[in-house]
Amino acid sequence: MTLSQAKPLLLTGAAGRLAGWLRPHLAKRSGGVRSTDIRAFGPPGENEEIVQADLSDAAAVDRLVDGVRAIVHFGGIRIEDKWEHILQANIIGTYNVFDAARRHGVKRIVYASSVHAIGYYPSTQTIDADVPHRPDSYYGLSKAFGEDLGRFYADKAGMDIACLRIGTVYDEPKNARMLFTMLSHADMLHLVEVCLDTPDMGFTVVYANSANTHNWWDNAKAKVDYWPQANSGNFAHKFTPEDIANTTDPGRAFQGGHFIPLDFGESPPN
Repeated sequence: MTLSQAKPLLLTGAAGRLAGWLRPHLAKRSGGVRSTDIRAFGPPGENEEIVQADLSDAAAVDRLVDGVRAIVHFGGIRIEDKWEHILQANIIGTYNVFDAARRHGVKRIVYASSVHAIGYYPSTQTIDADVPHRPDSYYGLSKAFGEDLGRFYADKAGMDIACLRIGTVYDEPKNARMLFTMLSHADMLHLVEVCLDTPDMGFTVVYANSANTHNWWDNAKAKVDYWPQANSGNFAHKFTPEDIANTTDPGRAFQGGHFIPLDFGESPPN
């Protein structure tokens, strides 16, 4: 599909669940979308170009970034995995995307970070964007690296970079922990678009969750005007008060949830 004359957005990780949901929505924006993933996927939708590429391949990323106006970077491994896999996909791949953007004059990146960058904070504590990283896994460590990389490029290259600490993207919580972490699909799209459109944003961290009654995260220091609409509290009646208040189980004592009990490099169970 031929894109319009305006420069497209680049969307990485486009074969994944979250970016795959964003694809047709972002394609409606001026210039359409250039979607990429290491896996084959498609067919392209309206106002969409598809390019299969490995983000750990610097030359391939350079070609991807050439001619785009902004990047929504959701590419990489989304769960805990062996260090060598995380290194290639989430650390080298993210560096390649950010540095190609710098070299091609692409000033804005929306980066899919994660709650797992701060997963070792207790679930009894409310935290804001300024707390130090406390990753709970190699995956969380890679997301902390991506946030620091974003701050570096914002400071040194004057780029606008938003790091979204994504909770759990569902429209209804599947367990009591998700009452605290749920991000609806509509709120995810709203947040991505706010981060694409806010002028002179500089560097910012935003906790990507909905307007949940139960909440660990304070977005007062975010530099974007994000107003989520969904509320996981509407489903709280499906869980017992004891389950909601549980902070003793290994997967509930810390904000990283089921990543906390994992061994180094161990993938979580399906």
